[in-house]
Amino acid sequence: MTFRKYLVLVGVAVFGSVGDSLLSRGMKDIGTISLSHLQSLVVALANWWVLGGIVLLIGFFAAYMTALSWADLTYVLPATSIGYVIIALIAKFVLHEQVTTARWIGILLITSGVGFVAGGPAFTPLPEHSSPQSQQEHEPELASTPGDS
Repeated sequence: MTFRKYLVLVGVAVFGSVGDSLLSRGMKDIGTISLSHLQSLVVALANWWVLGGIVLLIGFFAAYMTALSWADLTYVLPATSIGYVIIALIAKFVLHEQVTTARWIGILLITSGVGFVAGGPAFTPLPEHSSPQSQQEHEPELASTPGDS
């Protein structure tokens, strides 16, 4: 896997974690809202923390789509599980939330699962019965060029 692909996976983890944290911070400022009162959702969009979270979550979504274009979901999702650690650290030290021992153990179990999928292929080859055109569309994504590192 190339440096750029690792960078995309890091982007997924960081943009998602920080975006969720900003969104959480903003919603704590706003307080309880309800879908039955749509004006409260509009008010939430005026909060800078919420807007920052939305922008970063759009970045997360773009990086996530990029990663899924060259790797299977069963590879991308576990490979970005470091985001759970980032969220827990932000929650504890920035948002001053209580992170229990049980949650830390759960986070450790989730992130240790990365080791089980990291050794396997990132992309499952297309079945033989698929069209040659669809196979050619995926071949350039898997090929590594000297400038990718």
